[in-house]
Amino acid sequence: MGETRIAMWSGPRNISTALMRSFGNRPDTFVTDEPLYGHFLKNTGIQHPGREEIIQSQNTDWKKITGELCGTIPTNKSVWYQKHMVHHITGNMNFEWTKYLTNCFLIRHPRDVITSYKKKYTITSAVQLGYPQQKRLYDWMCLKRIKKPPVIEANDIVNDPKQVLCFLCSEFNIEFYESMLSWEPGPRDTDGVWSKYWYENVNRSSGFMPLKTTSKEIPNELESIYSECLETYNYFYNRKEFNAVIS
Repeated sequence: MGETRIAMWSGPRNISTALMRSFGNRPDTFVTDEPLYGHFLKNTGIQHPGREEIIQSQNTDWKKITGELCGTIPTNKSVWYQKHMVHHITGNMNFEWTKYLTNCFLIRHPRDVITSYKKKYTITSAVQLGYPQQKRLYDWMCLKRIKKPPVIEANDIVNDPKQVLCFLCSEFNIEFYESMLSWEPGPRDTDGVWSKYWYENVNRSSGFMPLKTTSKEIPNELESIYSECLETYNYFYNRKEFNAVIS
């Protein structure tokens, strides 16, 4: 059996942890939670809850980290699912290492992302939410890799998880398991040390739950950020290959 290293690229508040739970419930898969988070915090000086603990818990040298992510899959598994946050990409990183991974992009409408994110942080730029970095990485991959990485939308996953997961497994050339559709509630040993600040909802879950959407107006002070993010979201939305059929 061949080996598959999956890099799932998303911004914050994109059901990325639920998707990690799904892949972590496969018998053949090892999961890694945001391996570049410590590097991001150390090199940007940004203050997040548990900042020093996160930095101490991870290697912060991006070259060493990415070298390991392209290396031997831990615990003798054949699939390595890597949950990546695109805003953890810093200016001194290159993308060459991603050529050795099977990449995928997860998106969510910025109105919902902003509404969720601003409950915890003051939003000052689209960069905080990862939209510019996501497009830059995607465009680079399309240029260098020829084959376009698949794009999936968060609402499609919760509306039709089996069909989206079957689509992804086909794209990744791995078997689909029914066990990907549900999991036991609670934390995992593979969760990052930041999970106590962010994973309350997913730790209560046993499967993909409906997403909260909003029709509230974006605050005036965030309108320009929202417009920038929306342009990028639409760019990706027009490139996604799977559309859930809602009955």
